[in-house]
Amino acid sequence: QVQLVESGGGLVQAGGSLRLSCAASGRTFSNYGMGWFRPAPGKEREFVAAISRGGGVTNYADSAKGRITISRDNAKSAVYLQMNNLKPEDTAVYYCAADRTVSIFTASMLETSYAYWGQGTQVTVSS
Repeated sequence: QVQLVESGGGLVQAGGSLRLSCAASGRTFSNYGMGWFRPAPGKEREFVAAISRGGGVTNYADSAKGRITISRDNAKSAVYLQMNNLKPEDTAVYYCAADRTVSIFTASMLETSYAYWGQGTQVTVSS
């Protein structure tokens, strides 16, 4: 299995930026599609962004488009979430997750696609 550790969260004012990182260990990182999720009312977690194994395909929640960018560095076994123009409603614990998918094109938006999860990093946006 793969172990995931998030970092980079913190307190930021509205309009500011943060870059979250997720370091993976244990298995071949390039075999996993990667995603970021956060808790939401009525759901355990809601989708934020996802990236395919090679990085060629990305998907974003509507709330993230234009403000948030997901990227990955397979040589460093890491995935990143660059968040700009942050809003108070972005306040949440952000979790990265790994999807053991056979497809190099899959960047799943479904929580159930992901078998491995990190412990999360807190992002707090003040108004």
